[in-house]
Amino acid sequence: MGADWTSIPWVSAIVAPIDYLAFLVRVVVGSWDPRRTWARFIAQLSVHGAGAIPVVIITSVFIGLTTAVQTTYQLMGVVPKYFVGMGVGRLVLIELAPVLTGFIVAGRSASAIAAELGAMRVSEQIDALEVMGVDPYRYLCLPRVLATCIGLPVLVVVTEVVAIFTALIIAEMMLDVPASVFTYGVTHFFMLRDFTGGIVKSVLFGLLIGTSGCYYGFNVHGGAEAVGRAATRAVVLSAVLILLVDFVIALVFFKT
Repeated sequence: MGADWTSIPWVSAIVAPIDYLAFLVRVVVGSWDPRRTWARFIAQLSVHGAGAIPVVIITSVFIGLTTAVQTTYQLMGVVPKYFVGMGVGRLVLIELAPVLTGFIVAGRSASAIAAELGAMRVSEQIDALEVMGVDPYRYLCLPRVLATCIGLPVLVVVTEVVAIFTALIIAEMMLDVPASVFTYGVTHFFMLRDFTGGIVKSVLFGLLIGTSGCYYGFNVHGGAEAVGRAATRAVVLSAVLILLVDFVIALVFFKT
């Protein structure tokens, strides 16, 4: 048998990103069949979209509380009070809602997808689908990737609404910023680019989360320990790619 070149660290560092990109293209480009995908997509959307709403709401409340307190601390006495609303609104829309929600969904969904598909790979269920002539990319990957791509933007909007509303309440009750003043700051300085930039981020984050989980799940070799490693690596890859894409989107949308 020949040497396993991918076991060499520098070779693996070159091959792995190329292999992942090829997998992403294979899922996105070659798997479309809405008639056969719709039912599984709805099921996955329930798991990776609606199922994440409780933890997203809890996180959003604390995002709103912390952002309101920190923004007030930074700006109070320096600029008019309505700048607190402006700061909270733009910070949540542009950065906190998409990135933190992406991290939550990555930890929740990328690991679950990798573990589920990894278990199917270990038990040879994916091989059985291929033997029966079923495209596993279309049957297994595409519904999950679509679910994260569509579910994450919806979750981001939920995060934005809950976080800003929570910030308004805490500003009114404890930070001496009237609700009308806070609302004026949010609405007067609102820019559509801030909202659309966050939504574009969330769609791309969803794509990366779904494909990361599928990629590591499909490439599991071994037993239960390998499945656990795949789940961990899927979360790590998702988090790194989220930060990378966040920077790229910032350059595209928000560079002055």
